[in-house]
Amino acid sequence: MTDNVGAPVDAAVAAAGLRKVYGDGGTAVVALNGVDVTFQRGRFTAIMGPSGSGKSLLYCLAGLEEVTGGRVVIGGAELAAMSDDQLTRLRRDRVGFVFQAYNLVPTLNALENITLPLDLAGRAPDRELLDAVIGAVGLRERLRHRPTQLSGGQQQRVACARALVARPEIVFADEPTGNLDSRAGSEVLALLRRAVDDIGQTVAMVTHDPASLWLWGPIAALAGVFPVQATPHAVVHGGHLGSNAGRTASMHSHELNRSSMVERGAVPTVDTGCSAMVR
Repeated sequence: MTDNVGAPVDAAVAAAGLRKVYGDGGTAVVALNGVDVTFQRGRFTAIMGPSGSGKSLLYCLAGLEEVTGGRVVIGGAELAAMSDDQLTRLRRDRVGFVFQAYNLVPTLNALENITLPLDLAGRAPDRELLDAVIGAVGLRERLRHRPTQLSGGQQQRVACARALVARPEIVFADEPTGNLDSRAGSEVLALLRRAVDDIGQTVAMVTHDPASLWLWGPIAALAGVFPVQATPHAVVHGGHLGSNAGRTASMHSHELNRSSMVERGAVPTVDTGCSAMVR
């Protein structure tokens, strides 16, 4: 069943025929080429693909970058039909984003960074949710500290809390563990996992670290043009990621298929241009 803009009614985010091209002429770089993707509500999805393509996908889905072609629908609202002001409000109110580099405001303390989206929207926080999120990030004693007084892992947990506190339609995470050591990275991933399990948050995460995917147990894989196995969690098909993505993605799929995925009994991927790992 679809809504009035053609997206599945149970989808937090859906995109069809998504294209993103940087530059033009002989120097053009095709990052996304005809990608269809659906993220259903209340699921944790990890996306793997050629370097750079995942960031392009997340930024286009979140409305942070304009697409070259195709359509994106977030919670029934089509991005292409929105004005700049409407897009700004959608990103503030309905999309949470966790950046690899944290992107905290250095002059604000941890609590002020967490509530910043709500403050900008003129909305009072849901005190019960805010307290739960603060408890989940484990920084209750450091809420008055500024980012420079926090470790990298603590800063990223503040960034996760900021993304969660407004109850967005979806939280996008761009390699959230990329600048962290293994312990801090595991804490951040566990926080995102709990947000899905405890409050039904939808999370889509780009990662280049296959090891992080196995924290969640069995993982289904969908790849490129052919979905390997039907799943209610997410659907990725059509097109490919990047003009030279086939060779790189095939290597990733091959490595995953022949090592961790087979050993853990997960569904193998197909050697095509993109892949999504879904829990």
